[in-house]
Amino acid sequence: MSLETFMTYDWKSIGISIGIFLLFLLFRKIFSTYIFKLILKITKKTPTDFFTHVFLAFEKPLRWLFVIIGIYVAVAYFPYIKQTNPTFIAFFKSSIVILITWGLYNLSSSTSVLFEKLNKRLNIEIDQILIPFLSKAIRFVIIAISLSVIAQQFGFDVNGFVAGLGLGGLAFALAAKDAIGNLFGGIIIITEKPFSIGDWIMTPSVEGTVEDISFRSTKIRTFAQALVTVPNATLANESITNWSRMGKRRINFELGVTYETPKATLEKVIKRLEKMLKEHPEIHQETIFVKFDEYKQNSLAIFFYFFTKTTVWEEYLNVKQDVNFKIMDILEEEGVSVAFPTRTLHVVGNNEREKEVTGG
Repeated sequence: MSLETFMTYDWKSIGISIGIFLLFLLFRKIFSTYIFKLILKITKKTPTDFFTHVFLAFEKPLRWLFVIIGIYVAVAYFPYIKQTNPTFIAFFKSSIVILITWGLYNLSSSTSVLFEKLNKRLNIEIDQILIPFLSKAIRFVIIAISLSVIAQQFGFDVNGFVAGLGLGGLAFALAAKDAIGNLFGGIIIITEKPFSIGDWIMTPSVEGTVEDISFRSTKIRTFAQALVTVPNATLANESITNWSRMGKRRINFELGVTYETPKATLEKVIKRLEKMLKEHPEIHQETIFVKFDEYKQNSLAIFFYFFTKTTVWEEYLNVKQDVNFKIMDILEEEGVSVAFPTRTLHVVGNNEREKEVTGG
């Protein structure tokens, strides 16, 4: 075979190879435009939307599958690469593994239908903290398995690598003890569930709204809008007050009235105040105390102790304001004055007069 014939043969083979690859790109376009949409319409008519989510998760990997298969078939006619070349086969198989990993990675997102189905089948409550944590754990396992399979395709001894990890395990554990502590702290937070994402919590370290929890830390948005990242190990060892889980919200205070208030009037005022709270639609009726508590230096102290039904901060303030206005109305109607600090000075002179001086 002459050089010219050889070159002509090569160019024909390259042309055929390129033509095959372009044909698979056309198949990819047809699949994306028509076939995939048809499959989605069919899956949406099924009793469950599980298959719809599966196809959506594998949409982009399936598109790239046409490219990879097109390259594999085209190489059979390409004169400079053998289809049976071990390195090419390894790359081809690794590409397939990557596409499968890509699809499973998408399917295991925190918003995946898998967790919804798991919750319904097992009749368990998967809260907003557990879902992202499980999602990240599953994705980590998927990627780890994928990397090990790809490494085996290129001849790496994965078993030897795992054995090597066993030899260096102690040193690794000592070096990563903080990371391991945070991981176990996250597991404790998830299993004990002292809070969920969106809860308002207070700890010795920080107070705010929980935004996210990862393997290492928990992110809390403070009321000053700063984002604080607290290591899980620290958070798991602290006392945590979850204000969002209050069934009701407490109001307690003292109100001082003047010593000039007659006993009968004071008793009537207390009864009216207690009745007002018991008839208030936003006050929790389980615990209501309105009592004449003690004699103070400048006033007769009335003690209030009750709860609002709402735990929302703004609504709580509105109820508290409404109660304060109603207290003012009752005091005005009964002619009772709120006490303020006073001082009485008795001056004894030659005429044994008394002068009363009142000051704030």
